[in-house]
Amino acid sequence: MATLEQERAQHAWSKAKDGIRQHDKDYVNDAKGLPALIMNSGLMQVMAFLHAKGGRHEYLAEHLRDWLAIQCGTPRDFEPFMQTLLTSEDGRKLQFITAEAFAWLKWLRQMAAARAGGQ
Repeated sequence: MATLEQERAQHAWSKAKDGIRQHDKDYVNDAKGLPALIMNSGLMQVMAFLHAKGGRHEYLAEHLRDWLAIQCGTPRDFEPFMQTLLTSEDGRKLQFITAEAFAWLKWLRQMAAARAGGQ
């Protein structure tokens, strides 16, 4: 049975492959910068920003929402995802989801860089 860290790594490895195939090194750069954006602005604001930008940015947001759906039970689609965060009555739930986003992004940054280096 895989540990949570192994599950994060496996998911990030798979998503990094897809991201690089679709958006080349832009995906790697976006993945590297996403944690800093979240730290500065917050998860909800960044997810709204990525969705508004569309294209490769929304693609990365979809990958993150997919992981959060698996681990935190949040919806995969943008609107229901945002509604879940906006209507959460427990601040700890938002903190948990944000912490899980950071934990997964730590892996995505490394996996995307490793996959891009192998091309």
